[in-house]
Amino acid sequence: DFLGAVEQSGADYVIFTLTHALQMLPCPHPVVDGILPGRTTERDLIGEMAAGLARLGKKLIVYYNHSCNQGDDPPWEDAIGYHDTTKDKFAKNLCAIVEWLGSKNGEAIRGWWFDSSYSLDPRGPHSSVTTDLRGFQFPWEKLTVAAKAGHADRLVTYNAGVGYTFLYAEHQDYWAGELNDLKKPPTGRYLESGLQWHGRTCLDDGGWVYNDNRRNPNPPLYTDDELLSFLAICREHQCPMCFNVISFQDGTLAEESIRQLSRITKSLAC
Repeated sequence: DFLGAVEQSGADYVIFTLTHALQMLPCPHPVVDGILPGRTTERDLIGEMAAGLARLGKKLIVYYNHSCNQGDDPPWEDAIGYHDTTKDKFAKNLCAIVEWLGSKNGEAIRGWWFDSSYSLDPRGPHSSVTTDLRGFQFPWEKLTVAAKAGHADRLVTYNAGVGYTFLYAEHQDYWAGELNDLKKPPTGRYLESGLQWHGRTCLDDGGWVYNDNRRNPNPPLYTDDELLSFLAICREHQCPMCFNVISFQDGTLAEESIRQLSRITKSLAC
């Protein structure tokens, strides 16, 4: 099962995708229900996962996407207020979604990994804003406060895009570190921005998600030696690295990838 695979891999923490292109949450959420009914579940998968990881001594970081990205989810974009003339309702709704989940789960959620910042703010390295902002500046600091509700030490990062860094909020805790490959290892613990270096890339499928049930999942993209060489540099500079592993609807993870991570963990422990 999922928790068994995580334990086998030797991972210290898990970044789990709460929602992405469509705003569909695998947990109860009254704020989301109030914005657009039918987008949540009765089962609290996030709460169950957080509790299970805690029993294993592992931490949970929640990936969250506001799902207002170039028309991926038009009903949600309209309901949350992304296309309103003024964006105050949109910002308030988004902060309330994050705050409720953090308050409910407390220390069980140890961090947030916020994606698609560039769909809310055009100031960064690139922009995919698809609404008329009319001079509106998204209140990143308010979102950061909301993100720490229930656990003041909860870590927060805002992704600026693959390989990019941008301080949307002054109070960020670590670099999102979305990477396409292992070609740029860290050169120090901190970036020039002051953020803690943290990397995240695909281990087995460069598309990040498995959405074709007609084929077997891809094997790992790297040899053990390639991973160990990269991770040796990460350890030298005290830089954590996270690998995306393909998961399936039944909660299982790609077995070959988990076996590789297990071998890597054991080698690093020697």
